[in-house]
Amino acid sequence: MAIFSKLSRRRFLAIASASTGTALLHGCLGNPPEAANNQSAPVASPVVDLKPEMMPEVKTIKLGYLPIVEAAPLIVAKEKGLFAKYGMPDVSIDKQANWGSARDNVKIGSAGGGTDGGQWQMPMPYLISEGIITDNTKVPMYVLAQLNTQGNGIAIANKHLSKGLSLKISEQVAFFDKLKSEGSKFKAAYTFPKANQEFWIRYWLAGNGIDPDKEVELLTVPTAQTVADMKRGAMDAFSTGDPWPYRIVTEKIGFISALTAEIWKNHPEEYLAIRKDWVDKHPKATKAILKALMEAQQWCDNFDNRKELASILARREYFGLPEKILIEPLMGKYNLGERSIDDKSMAPLYWKDEKGSVSYPYQSHDLWFLTESVRWGFLPKDTLAKAKDLIKQVNREDLWREAAKELGVAAADIPTSTSRGVETFFDGTKFDPEKPQAYLDSLKIKRV
Repeated sequence: MAIFSKLSRRRFLAIASASTGTALLHGCLGNPPEAANNQSAPVASPVVDLKPEMMPEVKTIKLGYLPIVEAAPLIVAKEKGLFAKYGMPDVSIDKQANWGSARDNVKIGSAGGGTDGGQWQMPMPYLISEGIITDNTKVPMYVLAQLNTQGNGIAIANKHLSKGLSLKISEQVAFFDKLKSEGSKFKAAYTFPKANQEFWIRYWLAGNGIDPDKEVELLTVPTAQTVADMKRGAMDAFSTGDPWPYRIVTEKIGFISALTAEIWKNHPEEYLAIRKDWVDKHPKATKAILKALMEAQQWCDNFDNRKELASILARREYFGLPEKILIEPLMGKYNLGERSIDDKSMAPLYWKDEKGSVSYPYQSHDLWFLTESVRWGFLPKDTLAKAKDLIKQVNREDLWREAAKELGVAAADIPTSTSRGVETFFDGTKFDPEKPQAYLDSLKIKRV
């Protein structure tokens, strides 16, 4: 539905001034921030004449992001003045040096110089809530929206060209036996352990009959080091978000074996999650953020806007990359090195996919990530017994629904169930959210 045209019929007020610039953290992607205020003023978007009961409690929040395409809705909501439109003109989006920095910054909160929330791989909000990756300090989080679907890939070093490393690996036994005979191991990396990008590479390997814990050496490598490490031969494979796999191809360092959209079509990717204490104190501001995000997601999902989206993301203060590296993956055009894809349905999607809502945070997807965490021994076996209760504590899909209704989203675009139903993967495996233990039992390669 066209939220922009619908809102144009409401009464507007002018924005008094441009929003404050985004603070940048040093060391991200090797592009240090400029000393001066280097963010252009956001495009002014008329402020909605908010009813008193919808007026946000505060005008600001500090949200963190990583420079990959998952961050696009947050950046667009800032650049297009959409946060201001819903009564929050001083929202700050801060570039994070890496996922570890994002975790540390949300742990200390904005009051301590960190952030209140932002963009996350799943199940990081759960691991932070339970203190598992925050030195046993529990920082309760709320999952509020999915930022996008798809948009990731698995890059392979060029030395493995023509060896059958594709979505379905041919001659995998011979390939890995040869590595063993040479006294080496296949090295596969990701940007943060026990989260999305590790799950994608583990699922791809296990779906091809390869035990990632026995046949592969798994590494955590910051995004900024991806290209350099693969160029110098420090890794054989890397799982990460666009545009980094594509950059590896364009610089003739490697090729793409599989897009995550091929591993699991329309899979959940990254999420907006904010500290529980902030949301509980500012429920109306939270819904204002969600409304701005939803409008930004609809803008991003219009392929007529993708060229402008690429130009926004390419700026130094955001990704600091040539626009040409961004635009083709955003349009679903992938040069994978050994093959090519030209299909918009394989591109990152932000508002709708062929299954329905992208933005809505399905609790069934949270359950898959927790089940995979049990599969690989990242969480204890008894997690599944209490998973649904835990999800209800962390996943606030109810706030998403309330914000969508206030925004005027069509009923057809608001899911009627917290489950998206049975999910199917490239190897034929199915995940039924009503039977997570049966899914776990069906898997041949696992740690439990």
